[in-house]
Amino acid sequence: MNVEARVAGKLPRHVAIIMDGNGRWAHERALPRSAGHRQGVEALRRTVRAAVEIGIEYLTIYSFSAENWSRPPSEVNFLLSLLRRFIRRDVADIHAAGVRIRVIGEREGVDPDIAQMIAECERLTAANTAMTLVVAFNYGSRQELVRATSRIADKLAAGEIAPTDIDADMIGHNLDLAELPDPDLLIRTGGEQRLSNFLLWQCAYTEFVFVREYWPDFNKEMLQRAVTAYCSRDRRFGGIDAQAL
Repeated sequence: MNVEARVAGKLPRHVAIIMDGNGRWAHERALPRSAGHRQGVEALRRTVRAAVEIGIEYLTIYSFSAENWSRPPSEVNFLLSLLRRFIRRDVADIHAAGVRIRVIGEREGVDPDIAQMIAECERLTAANTAMTLVVAFNYGSRQELVRATSRIADKLAAGEIAPTDIDADMIGHNLDLAELPDPDLLIRTGGEQRLSNFLLWQCAYTEFVFVREYWPDFNKEMLQRAVTAYCSRDRRFGGIDAQAL
């Protein structure tokens, strides 16, 4: 599938995923929510491998939102412990597979050991080219837009730019994913159909695929189905196919 799709120019370069449904997966099995989060990490491992095999260039995952801090402290602490464990156990394998890691989101206020681990992951994998894995951690799209606006306002106040210089390109260049193409395809698991403050600016023309299965059950076959659905769509970006006139 990936070879034919790439030749046809159809394979999505950038896939974003909202990994939803860990808690519901656990609840339906009479398990603690922590069990769902553990299985969610296994699904992430499968998905990273599958994305590399399919030929995806960029994979962005919504791992921990800025709003997730409002969850019970015990759950937040468990999620952070999973992040630490994932970095210690999996980054070496990700690096060996040639995957570059980028982390987006607000780092101010994050536990110092996590901030240090994130920086080390990015440094270690910076030269890898097989795929870029973007981890949205402590991330919210509205907060990202505020940060970008603040940067532009500082430049304006310093006289580095004029008000007439501010346009969509300038805003985009000040966002967390400025150097990456916008997502072609966004997948959300768990049956919900909303963005939940994720990549609001970047997903202006993204194709959406909503999957009923919960994130812990997500696998390569589901990823392939979503990519196949994307490949069947006609993306016009607001234009009209001249041949259809």
